[in-house]
Amino acid sequence: MEQLFGLSDRRSLIATLALLPLAACATPMGRYTIEDAVRRLLELSSQRAFARLTAPGGFYDDQLTRIVPPDLGGGKGSAVLAALLRTNAVRNRVAMALNDVAVDLADNATPIVMDAVHRMTLADAVSVLRGGPTAATDLLAREARGSVVEALLPGASRALRSDLFDMLSVALSAAGGKDYAAMADNVSGQIGDAIFRAIGREEAEIRRDPGATHDPILMALLR
Repeated sequence: MEQLFGLSDRRSLIATLALLPLAACATPMGRYTIEDAVRRLLELSSQRAFARLTAPGGFYDDQLTRIVPPDLGGGKGSAVLAALLRTNAVRNRVAMALNDVAVDLADNATPIVMDAVHRMTLADAVSVLRGGPTAATDLLAREARGSVVEALLPGASRALRSDLFDMLSVALSAAGGKDYAAMADNVSGQIGDAIFRAIGREEAEIRRDPGATHDPILMALLR
């Protein structure tokens, strides 16, 4: 391994390490292991993503993460809801309210995402080296999306029953609460997906220019 670390081309080092057996990959890169570097990549990507998402307009102002009023389809309440949302003014107002809810709820996802990052295994780290620009985030989403959406659901349900959505109350109540649950599920899922899209974008940017992070771990792995 000493000879490998002497190579001038860092990308050749990474490609070589990705093909080595797991036991060999446990050897540190200087002071850091491959697992340390991948974990740091996800930590920084997540920190940057949540900083953007929890700012005012963090979801709505970005096409990548904007939450849209769901089309529930079918049912008496859904038919009334669909009629309301055909009006652009109403649809836009609901969309902005949903995105405000997403900003408020995003904090609930932060500890879950970071806990998943810290639980990543060495096998996860090696697979990331073989992947594309969002390989780490894709792995994280498979690990944590279900838990994130589950954590968001109670808050989404409470928000939809609040005065913020008074214009939808009659429509959503017409189906005896069924449409409340369906809409809360849809909104929670949208928020969860938006969070991981935002993390993936940050990961891709860090991979593109690791030097801009001034992080020695990431620079050692990605340059």
